[in-house]
Amino acid sequence: MEKHVEIARLIEREIHGGSWATGRMPGVRVLAKQYRTSVVTASRALQELTIRGLIQTVERSGCYVRPQVQEGDLWALCQRITPGPWREQMGPTFEGELDAAFRKDGSRLCTDMMWFTDETPKIQLRRDIQQAQSQGVKGVFFLPSRKSEISADQDVMFLETCRTAGMPVVLLERGLRGGRPLTHDVVGYDDLTAARELTRHLVATGRRRIAFVIGSPTSSHEARLSGYLLSITQDADQQFPLIVAEDPTLSAKEGFASLASQLRKIDADAVVCYQDYTAVGLILELLHRRVQVPEEIAVTGFEDRPIGNSFAIGVTTYAFSDFEIGRQALKLMRGRIAHPDAPPIRVAVTGHLVIRESSGSPGTP
Repeated sequence: MEKHVEIARLIEREIHGGSWATGRMPGVRVLAKQYRTSVVTASRALQELTIRGLIQTVERSGCYVRPQVQEGDLWALCQRITPGPWREQMGPTFEGELDAAFRKDGSRLCTDMMWFTDETPKIQLRRDIQQAQSQGVKGVFFLPSRKSEISADQDVMFLETCRTAGMPVVLLERGLRGGRPLTHDVVGYDDLTAARELTRHLVATGRRRIAFVIGSPTSSHEARLSGYLLSITQDADQQFPLIVAEDPTLSAKEGFASLASQLRKIDADAVVCYQDYTAVGLILELLHRRVQVPEEIAVTGFEDRPIGNSFAIGVTTYAFSDFEIGRQALKLMRGRIAHPDAPPIRVAVTGHLVIRESSGSPGTP
């Protein structure tokens, strides 16, 4: 996370906590000293907050906190997104779709009130949760990390701290990494059905050696793998699955090269990638090696992200609605508040197949 973004979030916490109730904020030099950063970084943090409409600058007078409209239920969004293109390009889009669903409901979603790192101590988590409650936050919508076991352990500590504080939590998109037991409600995609339909589409195009690129050990990725395995078993002629693993220790360029080499080694003629970004990177690497897509290897992904339709070879994918994720998440949260002792449940949002150039049409391998 860039330093000025971190400082902006700290200042926002102060705003939500009631600091500068008169409206007038300290000067940029005072803020730089308070947060132990440079004047340039503090100034960039204030610009970030100005763009987001939290503060305003009055010429020759300074910065002021904008009056916040208080209406509807207030909820917090906490995202633990793995660094990379998804966070940089799709994080804001995901937030925007969720926010639209919440606004339609008459609720408010705060996207920067609650965040933490793998090093955040439990006492700080407790303070942040208590501060959110003091500001009227009724519950947290949480996207867990898929980065590492250390990150997953930190997620567990966060959830336990929320439970102790009486703060309800609904998980978004996936459960905790590593197959941990389901302890909270989850709203995610119908990943199993999506993978089955993608694999069946490849079978219909005449593919006979269909591989699957797996990602991290999270419930969403595992469900996608399960859908592929079911379809291979029931719908395809190939005798055994072809599973290719993404190596998280490699750079993006090295990782795509590794995947391409593995696919060529096992003589795959099609591949289901666990997400669109991986599919795009793999297509570019295959083309670089003069491997024709989809004639020699068909490639598909998941989630229908914009990057998948930004090049001459569009990615065949499975589209879901993040707006519907938000709508269902709110429904789950209100049910949890009404029935706090009910067993946790998982809701799967359905989607639809999107066929593009990377796989060809049924019957035309």
